[in-house]
Amino acid sequence: MASCIGLLILQLGLWRVFAVAPQLQAAADTPVPRTSLTVVIPAYNEAGNIGACLASVLKGQPPCVEWQVLVVDDDSTDATAELAVACAARHPQSTAGFSVLPAGPRPASERWVGKNWACTRAMEQVRSDWVLFIDADVQLQADAIPRALAQAIADQADLLSLAPRLTCGCLAEWMVQPIMASLLGLGFPIEAANDPDSDVAFAAGPFMLIRRSVYERIGGHRALAAEVVEDLALARRIKTGGYRLRYLLGLDAVDLRMYADLAALWEGWTKNWCLGLDRDPGKGLAAAGVVVLMFSLPWLLIPVSTGLLLVLPIAQRWWLALLAAATVAVLQQFILRLWTRREFQLPIDYWWLMGAGGLIVGAIGPVSVWRTFTGQGWTWKGRSLR
Repeated sequence: MASCIGLLILQLGLWRVFAVAPQLQAAADTPVPRTSLTVVIPAYNEAGNIGACLASVLKGQPPCVEWQVLVVDDDSTDATAELAVACAARHPQSTAGFSVLPAGPRPASERWVGKNWACTRAMEQVRSDWVLFIDADVQLQADAIPRALAQAIADQADLLSLAPRLTCGCLAEWMVQPIMASLLGLGFPIEAANDPDSDVAFAAGPFMLIRRSVYERIGGHRALAAEVVEDLALARRIKTGGYRLRYLLGLDAVDLRMYADLAALWEGWTKNWCLGLDRDPGKGLAAAGVVVLMFSLPWLLIPVSTGLLLVLPIAQRWWLALLAAATVAVLQQFILRLWTRREFQLPIDYWWLMGAGGLIVGAIGPVSVWRTFTGQGWTWKGRSLR
């Protein structure tokens, strides 16, 4: 019964959030803005992603009169830089300027984590009015950047960030990502983030469009060198500095494929889970337990209760009520996946593995707490975050 109640609260909460969430406006037939933009793509060992990401940018519609694309090779040990150059050569028709910048080794005497070093190195060269930071595992629709830039200018935003649509490509993602997408959707403080009178600040690192002048005033990524979740830290600096933050749904503009396999998914979510819950170990453990309760327990109860019904006397078949509740909860999970298909265009493939996905998330919680507070195994793409 608790699983049913939890899933009902999740469903109602998601419907409410997405009913009022502001979205990226549709393309308008307006002149190309007379401004300048640099698209910065920090990349560390992104040989599997950089080609598709860069192609989606170079093939896109020109967002403004003057724009360029800068791929920052963050000291990769694979062919990221070479593949980026080859991709650009296949798109000579693009109106964007293109270059690859080697970020070089990080200062040994300073703590730099994540993509902060690569972004800082990029900004040493950028002189454009606007800067768009995107991750290498992102693919953009052709009109994504023009739409975002036009809305940022119209809204007088200093930072405009788009929530992407999560896509899945491996079995591990199909089991876990729909659950995570639902939890993230429920937790989106999207109304408060867009309220200038609220202290709540939120942004999505895969797509962050910012005024360069404001970026420099708040200290940029150099001021966030040791921040693992740099997108939230940057959003907080925008709001506390009195600048305008816009956080919008960009599900029809930005696609994000986060992980290539189970190992990458495990590393990524054990890095972020506890941090995303305010670095609170209690919240990290409790949230993982709730996920198991809602998504895994019903699948475990169905075979157990069915077996007990076959051996217990009729007067003692109290497991019938549990079987009914578990069946309802599984049906609710299917309805939830139908909703995510409608809102996120995420197919319902492997929906029946949500129980297994819940167990994976249940294990991610305590491991993330351990790694966050001890630093042991706390890495991203093999780089230590300590």
